[in-house]
Amino acid sequence: MKEFISPQLFINNSPTKANMTMAGWLFLILTPLVLWLDSDLFLNNYGFNGRWLANGLTLVYFLWLFYVSGTELRKLIFTMVIISYIGELIFCSLLGMYHYRTVHIPLYVPLGHAIVYASGYIYANTGWAVNNRTLLKKTFPLLFILIFLIPVLFFNDIFTLMFCVFFFLILRRKKYDPLYYFIAFCVIYIELLGTGFNCWKWVPETFGVIPAANPPMGAVFFYAGGDVIIAKLVSIWDGRKKTPAANSAG
Repeated sequence: MKEFISPQLFINNSPTKANMTMAGWLFLILTPLVLWLDSDLFLNNYGFNGRWLANGLTLVYFLWLFYVSGTELRKLIFTMVIISYIGELIFCSLLGMYHYRTVHIPLYVPLGHAIVYASGYIYANTGWAVNNRTLLKKTFPLLFILIFLIPVLFFNDIFTLMFCVFFFLILRRKKYDPLYYFIAFCVIYIELLGTGFNCWKWVPETFGVIPAANPPMGAVFFYAGGDVIIAKLVSIWDGRKKTPAANSAG
């Protein structure tokens, strides 16, 4: 157990471009497959609950993704699993903002949150995204304003109207880093599929008073906010690891 939690577990200074490219494609391919396995559609067609298959497939992919990721991304997705599970307990179990097809939170969900985050990170660090960073910082805000306005205007999604403001406030603080837009695209992708397969459902009125679509596009705010927490925790983590070395060097 001591070796398993060793700091060496998080060190990989040579992630390959090929593996990162494959991870980007696998996210797009495996997400609908996992959610289909956990759907009523699968249950009704095949006569058994496919959630254990969804959990197993997600776990295998998560372990592979962790293995091929670089040091920074390993720390980020490891931390994301913990933070996302706490978030599920708060937003789903405690506040009841949405609920899953069954009573229990599926195992693939906290792992999936980390995979969504990692996928956005991978897309934001592709050669194309890096080379077009200036263009993306100009076009993404306009695109997301449109994405937010559609459910607000056509589905009375006041939830999105409220939380998109906080989303842009975080982006302003982060100088409109395209990373957050890529993560948001991944969130929208998985939310549309998850609610489409009825794996989970957002309540029509959050806290009983705020009208929300299913899904509300404003949900991207919680990932952006989660990133701020995760980045801070990882920086503290790195700082604590560097302190002993710095002291001994003195």
